[in-house]
Amino acid sequence: MANPTRKRFTISPEEAGQRLDAFLAIKGAGPSRSFLQKIIADNGALVNGKIAKAGCRLVEGDTIEIDIPEPKILEVNPQDIALDILYEDDDLIVVNKPRGLVVHPAAGNHDGTLVNALMWHCTNLSGIGGIIRPGIVHRIDKDTSGIIVAAKNDRAHLSLAAQFKQHSITRVYLAIVVGIPPADSGTINAPIGRHPSERKKMAVVPGGRNAVTHYRVLERFQHNALMEARLETGRTHQIRVHMTHLGYPLLGDIVYGKARSRCAMLSGQALHASVLGFVHPGSGQYLEFTVPMPADMQELAAKLRLE
Repeated sequence: MANPTRKRFTISPEEAGQRLDAFLAIKGAGPSRSFLQKIIADNGALVNGKIAKAGCRLVEGDTIEIDIPEPKILEVNPQDIALDILYEDDDLIVVNKPRGLVVHPAAGNHDGTLVNALMWHCTNLSGIGGIIRPGIVHRIDKDTSGIIVAAKNDRAHLSLAAQFKQHSITRVYLAIVVGIPPADSGTINAPIGRHPSERKKMAVVPGGRNAVTHYRVLERFQHNALMEARLETGRTHQIRVHMTHLGYPLLGDIVYGKARSRCAMLSGQALHASVLGFVHPGSGQYLEFTVPMPADMQELAAKLRLE
């Protein structure tokens, strides 16, 4: 490991009882929990001077040391990919992302991403997200369509990131679910964390991070419903996990909804980020953007009405 950075932590009473990998992820010791787990598996983490495993339960007063390698320099090239731009100025750009477009390069998706397209279109992007995530303040899943904002400078990035952290951003999604919720509206307040046995999935779990989704039924079909979901928090896969927890998985979401959620008309889950509102980092003015459901979801809703 060339020129690693050693990070040290001491466990407080409030932090006792956590898994080593979860604690390090919360502390932001590395870019992701899976990244940290690999370091731990390679004997790169010590608890009280001894090699520890990812599932080690921490005790008050424990000292943690972990060597974080320097990030690999990856080349991310600008690519001439069409963008549906809703708004743009010197500080930021707001885009309506199509379903199927990955937000930033990662394993299995080294190019052809939103970042590649932004680098072609914009002369500057903020550097806070690192070399593979320039300008990226937040993300939506590959197979979710809708509005995303990217920052063109670090000042705008920090301002937007703070608003996301404070949960002051307006985020409204449209979803078509399997089944018909009996209540016209409601709130799902259930903590979300890593699935206990399927590590690539999230789930409602005790001790997970606080997660709150407000929902409203917009239209009922014979076996499905069109829903509005307003995020109070923004956890990974939050709407997909919460609606499955409620008993109404998203149509097309075979990860959380399994076989009964399959939909031949969609290439992914029936989920669309329809509204995004925030305070502009420069002017201080509140901006809000709205885009309708993409054609595939509109066609799906029309078909369900006929049924």
